[in-house]
Formats: sequence, C-alpha cells, structure tokens
Amino acid sequence: MKTHYKLRLSIITASVSAALVLSACQPANEKVEVPVTEEGATADATQVDTPAMDPHAGHDMSADAMVAEKTPMTPMLKDYSESMTKMHEEMMIGMDYNDPDAAFAQGMLGHHIGAVDMAEIELKYGTDAEMRKLAQEIIDAQQSEIKQMKTWLASNPDSKTPTANTKAMQQAYADGMDVMHEEMMAGIADPVPDMAFARGMLSHHVGAVDMAETQLKYGKNPEMLKLAQEIIDAQKTEIEQMQSWIAANKV
Repeated sequence: MKTHYKLRLSIITASVSAALVLSACQPANEKVEVPVTEEGATADATQVDTPAMDPHAGHDMSADAMVAEKTPMTPMLKDYSESMTKMHEEMMIGMDYNDPDAAFAQGMLGHHIGAVDMAEIELKYGTDAEMRKLAQEIIDAQQSEIKQMKTWLASNPDSKTPTANTKAMQQAYADGMDVMHEEMMAGIADPVPDMAFARGMLSHHVGAVDMAETQLKYGKNPEMLKLAQEIIDAQKTEIEQMQSWIAANKV
C-alpha cells in the first residue's frame, strides 16, 4: 500500500502543478488544446503505468477538468492549490499507518491543518460576513483539535505490524480522498472568493465526516472514537449551513 500512496501523492502534486503551469501559460480566454489519442480519447499528460490492482493510479484527478474549464490561475486559486497539496502530503502519512486509531489521528491532523489554511484564505480574499464568521469558527475549533491530536500521537505511535483491519481501513481512506480531491478542486476553482470557500470547504467537511465514520468502524481508542463522533456532529451542522448558503447565493 505504501507504493500506491506515494503514487497517489505524485498524481495529486502533478495535477495541481499541471493546473498551475497551464493556467500561467495561457490567457484566461484562450482555448487550451488537449491532445487526442488514436482511439479518440483525451490523452492524460500525467498518466503513468501502474499495477492493475490500483484503480485510481494514473488518473489525473483535477488537471483535465480545470483545463477544460480554462480556469485562470488567480492568486486565490494558487493559494488553495498549494494548501491542498500540503494537506494531501500530510494525510498520506496517516493513511500509510497500520494502526487504525493512529491512522485516523495522523490523517485527520493533516486534514484539519488544511481546513485552517482554507479558512485563512477565505479571511484573506472573502467579503461575505457569514462565510468569514464561519472561517474564523473553523480556525478556532480545529486548532484546538489539532493540538489534541498532536498530543495524542506523541503517546500513541503507529504499530509496527498491520492489524486485521489495516488493509480495509487504508482502502477506505484512499477511496474517500479520491472523491474529496475531485470535488474540492472543482469548488476552489470558483472565481467568486466566498463561493470558492463555501464549495471547497463543503467538500472538505464531507471528507472529514467520511474519515470520522471510517474511524468509528475500525478504531478502538476511546479518545479517538469520541473525537470522531464530535467531528461528525459539528461538521454535519456546518455542512448544512454551507449548503444553504450556496443555494441562496448562486448567480
């Protein structure tokens, strides 16, 4: 699984880098020509040969969509893209762990750091009072949980050998990350700062709930199980808030 996770990280990094390069080299209103294979399928510039057992390997999860939409790489989108790359690097560390509780703590630690980064980007570019207030609330709440997970991890290192649930747990986290990445990239590409935050953070929160539910399924540590349930309860409320805000502010 370690090789596959490193491959996933390289694909994520390549997709963000491709978006940065293509957007920087192309005017916002200029069509980007995408090569076509002999069979008529769009060629994937980041595609690599990988074992058949990894269904996501070699699949560019975001560059194609962003190029197709001719999304200009604004300073805000660049900030979000760099934040996502950093978040996924941190999350990949946890997804390679053997112990489900340590994997959850390490993965959610990276996920929370990403949420704080996104909220700070909203405070930098956003103007909507409700979304800015939500961003500050996310910073306050998740910084506290970041401290909790760091403290817990310091006393609860990963197990040296896999458990009976390691493989299933790792696959559940990997599948969830694929979905979250695609949806977040679409959200943060929105040109309206507050809408980019709401859409991107909505997908990010859905990903957090999925991770917490995976912890409830495979974890055993009481503190991490409690934290997982608290994350579900808090973020489902914020998910509903963002869904309502997005519906009310669509152009």
